[in-house]
This record gives sequence, C-alpha cells and structure tokens, in this order.
Amino acid sequence: MAARVPDVSELLGSARRLYEQVFGEEPLVAGCAPGRVNLIGEHTDYNHGFVLPMALPLVTVVVGSPTSNLRATIVTATEEVDEPRRVDLVLAADAPPLSPGSPRWANYVKGVIVHYKAVPVPGFRAVVASTVPLGGGLSSSASLEVAFYTFLQQLKPDNGDKMSKVLTCQKAEHTHAGVPCGIMDQFVSVFGIEGHALLIDCRSLEAIPVPLADPDLVVLITNSNVKHSLTGSEYPIRRKQCEEAASALGKDSLRNVSIRDLEEAKATLDDVTYRRARHVVEEIERTVQAAEALKRGAYKEFGKLMVESHNSLRNQYEVSCSELDELVSAAMEVEGVYGSRMTGGGFGGCTVTLLQAHVVDKVIHHIQERYSGTPTFYITTPSEGARTLTLT
Repeated sequence: MAARVPDVSELLGSARRLYEQVFGEEPLVAGCAPGRVNLIGEHTDYNHGFVLPMALPLVTVVVGSPTSNLRATIVTATEEVDEPRRVDLVLAADAPPLSPGSPRWANYVKGVIVHYKAVPVPGFRAVVASTVPLGGGLSSSASLEVAFYTFLQQLKPDNGDKMSKVLTCQKAEHTHAGVPCGIMDQFVSVFGIEGHALLIDCRSLEAIPVPLADPDLVVLITNSNVKHSLTGSEYPIRRKQCEEAASALGKDSLRNVSIRDLEEAKATLDDVTYRRARHVVEEIERTVQAAEALKRGAYKEFGKLMVESHNSLRNQYEVSCSELDELVSAAMEVEGVYGSRMTGGGFGGCTVTLLQAHVVDKVIHHIQERYSGTPTFYITTPSEGARTLTLT
C-alpha cells in the first residue's frame, strides 16, 4: 500500500502542538513549501538546461512568533535529522556570523537567515515539521529553505519578488550546506502550480506550465530507502566534469553544446568526460521532447523518454545504483506502466513512475515482491508552491 501522508492541515496541527509544548504559547504565523519530484531532466539544471519537475503534496511547515530580543530558537520535529533538534542563535549585528556547523539540518536555516533580503532579521521562535522524506531525492532541503524564507517574510516582509526568494534559498544551500545545487529545487518549491508540471529553462529562468491533471494518470514515487554516502562527494565531481567538458568544447555550458559538437570533439575528451557530457546534452533534448509529449497526452512516448533517461543516468552519468535499477525494472514489467526512472541526485533515494491509475495497486504489489529492500510508496499529484498558512 502507498504511505498515508498527513495533509497540510494535519502537519500544521502537529507543529502547533509542539510549539505550544516547547514554548508555552501559541504561534502567530506559519509558512509552507513543498518538496518536488523531477519527472525528467536530471543533472541538467546546473548545466543551464531544461528540467520538468512538479511540486508535491509533501511539504515542510514552519510555525512561530517574533520575540523582543535578537535571538532565535528553532526546534525541528523531524526525527531522522542529526542531533540536537533544537538550536539557539544570536542575530545581533555584533554577534559572530551564523557559520555552517552541527547540527547539519540547521545549516539550511542559517543560510536563509544570513542571505534574507530584509534585514535585520528580528528575533523569533520557530518549529519545523515536514512530510518530505530526508535523503530521498525529493528536495527536503529546498522545501525547508523555502518554507523558512516564507516564515521570515511574515516577520519582516521583503519586497515580495519570487525570483529573489528562489535565488536566496539556492545561495543558502551553496554557502551553508556546501551543495552546489542548480536552480530547479528552489524554483519549483516557490513557483509550483497545482495540476501542472513546470518546464523550467534554467538559463533564462522562464517556466512553462505543462498540464498534468488527467484523472486516469498517476505519478507514483517509490522510495528505495537506501542512501549511499557517495552522493555528497559525487555531486560536485559531476558538476566539475560538466564544466570541464564545456570548457574543452569552448562553450559557457553544456546547454550550448549539440550532439554534433560533442561527436566532433570526442577524440579530444577522455571517456568519462565524454560520457558525462553526452548524458547532459541528450537529457536536455529528451526533456523538451517529454514536455511536448505530455502536452499532447502522448504518455507512451513520455514513458519511453523516462526509461531512456534512467538508462543514461545509469550508464553515462553513473549516478544510479542497483536498488534504483531494481525498482525501475520491476515497475516496467507491469502492463499499464508508461515509464519509470530514478529521480534526484542519485546513489539511492527515489524512482518516479508514470502509469495508468487503475494499475497502481498491482504495480505496488509487484515491486514489493521483486525489490530486495523495503520500499515506501507515495501516490502524488502536482501541487501548489510556497504559501503562508492561516492560524485560527
């Protein structure tokens, strides 16, 4: 069976109760931001290519209140994070800077506070609660960053510019979490539209909504529940390899490289650099084709592109793992499945599968029988982006 995920109102209620328990008062404001699943377009965002994510009903909620001093206390309800689950920060101008450190989960919050546009940030108390699984490739980090920014906007409003919000949250991840992520995760967490995926051009930062509301269609996320430690070091390595490939081809980024360019320069590139670049160049084109297929309702064509994407991520980019390959293979064995692929950075985490609604239970049962681990399933729909929540 698919996991039952608390809806936003339930999650908000549990965050409020924890806040009252810890601080002895009721919170005054609340913000919310979703995780995301990327349907296709993996490792293309930091190469200025196209991606096709959708915001999820899995969200992070932040509740809290301003205080009269320049101190901040943040408590997380997420049990899987590193300890301690409470941090106390000094926000005064003459205090030491909010540097990355332990616990790691607080680094995302620190980064948002440091880069927040409306300064000075007032003192506050806050509780964080989330239904986005950690380390699953569903962007729990961007969900936390954007939810926290949304919370701060209510304490000290900024100019309300959404793109500035996206870029600030991305910067927080770069400087305080040490992850040189592309723009996709924060973008879709801010700009997500209910019933739509977003075709995002990561060079121009323009997005085209792509309808995804067919009641006969289901987007199934399967969490492998494995996390390989490689991902932390391999991500920046892949990014550097892409930059080196673009430089060797005399281009600013792989977005400007065609397959013909790549083939003509193949002899000048080592095998690994060539394969990394080939994945990105082909994946950018696949993503554009997939968005067009989705607009036409050509689900078989879309599914075929999903599988091609997974195979390329496995063979050319080398960021899949045996567990993800198992999950994709098992899903594709069931009639009524259009396509399946790993999603997120890789080395564990989740797969995303597009299938006919009436075969969902059959697919879940089949994967459970075939998969060597213990998967978790989420039946998802494209959801709205960051928003404030009313406390009544």
